[in-house]
Amino acid sequence: MQAGSQSSQDVAALMDSLGRAAVEAAQALARASTATKNAALAASADEIRKQRTAILEANRIDLEAAAQRALSPALMDRLALDEQRVAAMARGIEEVVALADPVGVVIAQWARPNGLRIERVRVPLGVIGIVYESRPNVTADAGALCLKSGNAVILRGGSESLRSSRAIHACLIAGLRAAALPEAAIQIVPTTDRAAVGHMLSGMTELIDVVVPRGGRSLVERVQKEARVPVIGHLEGNCHVYVDRDADAAMAREIVLNAKLRRTGVCGAAETVLFDRSWSGAESVVRALLDAGCAVRGDEAVQRLDKRVTVATEQDWYTEYLDKIIAAKVVDGVDAAVAHIARYGSAHTESIVTRNQATADRFLASVDSAIVLHNASTQFADGGEFGMGAEIGISTDKFHARGPVGVEQLTSYKYVVRGSGQVRP
Repeated sequence: MQAGSQSSQDVAALMDSLGRAAVEAAQALARASTATKNAALAASADEIRKQRTAILEANRIDLEAAAQRALSPALMDRLALDEQRVAAMARGIEEVVALADPVGVVIAQWARPNGLRIERVRVPLGVIGIVYESRPNVTADAGALCLKSGNAVILRGGSESLRSSRAIHACLIAGLRAAALPEAAIQIVPTTDRAAVGHMLSGMTELIDVVVPRGGRSLVERVQKEARVPVIGHLEGNCHVYVDRDADAAMAREIVLNAKLRRTGVCGAAETVLFDRSWSGAESVVRALLDAGCAVRGDEAVQRLDKRVTVATEQDWYTEYLDKIIAAKVVDGVDAAVAHIARYGSAHTESIVTRNQATADRFLASVDSAIVLHNASTQFADGGEFGMGAEIGISTDKFHARGPVGVEQLTSYKYVVRGSGQVRP
């Protein structure tokens, strides 16, 4: 079913049918046992391994089509699968199996003087809509996390990854069948028509409980603008590494290079490095970046360190490059670094490199971002690295979920009150 092949009424009817099926499936999932959900996930992971050849062939076709469309290197990297990434998807699902089931957990409990016993209990959110670009692995991650947390999910991947996502989705469906769970628990939108996204965002308020966008700025902006249901997500990952005056030179160089260059297309990639004016190792780090093929756009102080550094404009401090480009600036201490991040950052992930614990504590307490690190790469901004098995995304919101969104963040709670005949006077 291709874009433009249906009228808007047909697309709305299609999406509503997916939504109604998801609501019914969510009711079944909310009652499903941990063992049943884990059985479905384990079978899905096995199927992904069995079908890796088919998944990679579908991805090859997607990559060829994407190259013809001249997708950016960052999007091509996000789209690409290989044997290692397919194996990682299966392992990620198995890590979700190993996680504690959040559904039904009693968060708090207390008794009132009148004898009422009150519990706050975790429950699924219901039906989650996920809109994403390029990354076919989101199909596996999101499907697994939503299933474990008792939520039904409607997945709408980008047209560039449709074949890959369908191949992965088929493995998840096989897992659901093996555990006798409703197949509508994990659905993938079968059309590339953009009207399907619009209807998900504004026309399914009675069917979808929350939407999670994963993609570039234009996608996230559209979701945040058009959604008539709650949104969990972040607009940009303009992440910073601050190298303090008390930083170890070798550690700082390794962390900055990893934070920027390990994978430039991920939201946890560092986009700006800040050097304390009193630190003597900035030239070495800048040279290492340049020698590794990374363009450096710096202020006057950084430009003096190497003639290959180009001028940083005001816009550079705001930019999420998702490429082998980094902005660099010299600042007067930790407070100046915190001020720069507060002005230009996106509240995603920031790191400080220092041997001074007091300075590190000041930075960690002062920076108001979802993730703050001490002596570690910003590329650890990942649910899997946090021991959460996988993630649906990184949230920079301050309500409900912040940071990596895993199984626990995909639940809400309700109050269960037990009495023995009490009435209100």
